[in-house]
Amino acid sequence: MTRSIKKLSTEKEDLHPRNKHRFRYDFKQLIASCKELAPFVIVNQYAIETIDFTNPIAVKALNKALLKHFYGISNWDIPPNYLCPPIPGRADYIHYIADLLSTCNNGIIPKGKSVRVVDIGVGANCVYPIIGTKEYGWSFVGSDVDAKAIKSARQIINSNNLTDTIDCRQQTSSLNIFRDIIKSDELFDVSICNPPFHASLAEAMEGTNRKWKNLGIKKTNAASLNFGGQNNELWCKGGEAGFINSMIEQSILFSEKCFWFSTLVSKKSNLQGVYRALAKAQAQEVKTIDMAQGQKRSRVVAWTFLTKAQQKQWVYKRWK
Repeated sequence: MTRSIKKLSTEKEDLHPRNKHRFRYDFKQLIASCKELAPFVIVNQYAIETIDFTNPIAVKALNKALLKHFYGISNWDIPPNYLCPPIPGRADYIHYIADLLSTCNNGIIPKGKSVRVVDIGVGANCVYPIIGTKEYGWSFVGSDVDAKAIKSARQIINSNNLTDTIDCRQQTSSLNIFRDIIKSDELFDVSICNPPFHASLAEAMEGTNRKWKNLGIKKTNAASLNFGGQNNELWCKGGEAGFINSMIEQSILFSEKCFWFSTLVSKKSNLQGVYRALAKAQAQEVKTIDMAQGQKRSRVVAWTFLTKAQQKQWVYKRWK
């Protein structure tokens, strides 16, 4: 009995200390919050309750339960085949961004609606704005090139009374990242982004099938993308490196409109190219934040064009 309790409470120490998902999921509590999860809970070979993470319907049910139980989101859904992200990893990014902002504010995390965040590629799920709003009270603008994703995100916002803190805007040009999203009279404290990982659908399928093979799971190509995802969510011309390079180039034009720019960089091999692009763009300061979730290793790269004096002035005017 003691051993099973110890297993249940095993802490995921690689997640951020403030992450609400550092411990194993308590499925009894989650089911009490969201009964839709119940049919998908199974007991694995170690006598631990879990779900089949290769089943996209089960993953969506888990996300519904997590968002309702931990963040009070009663109405959350996404259209079929859209990205259904792992909530713990999304929460980690938000918490590390909070830490980043605190480094410019005497170690104090700025909270409230006056802190403005732009989420590049908000997706149909709207998870980053949900967590940022619920954890820190920040206000968000989420952008996406996909009209259906924007419609879904707006439905989530409207049905959970989040219209005063989250706004969604469609990016009408696939070539633009910040233009037409950040308006001329707006300032943002930070931008966040989870860029498309792959350069093509074939590459996305190959990578996912490799993951299943390593886990000893047999999946067909048609069913292998268990977290779903539309073309613009999973792949783009040039893949992750190409997208981030474009983001860095375009961020120069908004150097005085946004304090910190940031992006996830999943592939470690892309880091040197990112650093070269930031040096070419003449970023004043660059920070790399390591992240981990289980066996997955990632990092956030953040940069600013503001000098130390300008940073102090920004904080004084907006956060004090």
